[in-house]
Order: sequence, then structure tokens, then C-alpha cells
Amino acid sequence: MNNKGVIIQGSARGDGNTNKITLFLKEQTGYDIIDLKTKNIGEFDYNFENSNDDFLPLMKEIVDKYDTIVFISPVYWYSMSGIMKTFFDRISDCLYVEKEIGRKLRGKNMAVISCGSDNKTIEGFSLPFEKSADYLGMKYLGYAHSWLEENTISGPLKIKLIDFVKSFENA
Repeated sequence: MNNKGVIIQGSARGDGNTNKITLFLKEQTGYDIIDLKTKNIGEFDYNFENSNDDFLPLMKEIVDKYDTIVFISPVYWYSMSGIMKTFFDRISDCLYVEKEIGRKLRGKNMAVISCGSDNKTIEGFSLPFEKSADYLGMKYLGYAHSWLEENTISGPLKIKLIDFVKSFENA
């Protein structure tokens, strides 16, 4: 593995607080950014009628190009954003139709960052990510919570995020 990583941002607002955290992480890691808001990804459909949207080409790019995937989502009603949930639901396409793409997720690294309105970690936020990583045969690298204070990333949070990404540099 070449240990190249990508940050997948799943926010309804491409330039909001989550994006500020995303850009900070990019500075620290050099990872590419994929903003799900800029993609046309339809909801999961048991008849797989959304196969012509952006999801499958995006997943092919992800599995062929990256070893580490960092998912970052704002906290919406104590959970990941809707756009992130839609992305995760569509991974089913890679288990039933495009199985080769799904197989390539095995062995990849996954990490998760939430962005909330304060420093309170949401219990259970990371569970869907952890369980998905386990089911897909991915290595789960952990979870960190982030927030902004007066529209900026505090010094202590910067240190926390830097330590978090350093913890999986050699994964």
C-alpha cells in the first residue's frame, strides 16, 4: 500500500465548520479531499437504478487510489449527516453489483471525525463506521470529535487532531 489518504467530507454546507476542520486535516496530512456535496449520489435502491450517478465511479477512484479513508461529518441529530449516510448506504452496490470494488475495500484503513457545535462527544456516533469497517474487512483507526470556538479551531483541538492523524500515519 502506498498509504495515500483521502478525506471524505459529508456536510450539507461545503464551506462550513466541518470544512474548516477538513482543510486543517489536509494541511496536516496532504490527503486529498472529496466533498460529497459536489457529487450526484442517489439513495440506495434495491433495483440498483442509480448506477449511472457519481457513486460507482467515485468508489472505483477511492479503492484504486487510496489506502486510508477519513470520513468527516457534522453531527446531525446525534448521527452522521444525511449525505454521509446515503454514501454508506450505497456501499451496498459494491457488495451486490460491483463486487470487485467492494472486495478492494478489504484491508483499507478507515478513520472518523465528527464536527459538532461544542466539545461534547456524541455517544455512539462512531458505531456505524466501526461496524461498517468490520463488515467490509477494513482496519478501523479510530474516532475523534471536533468543534470550532468563535469560528476557529482552538490550539488544544489542533493538537488533538494532529495526534489523531499521526496515530495512523503508519497504519
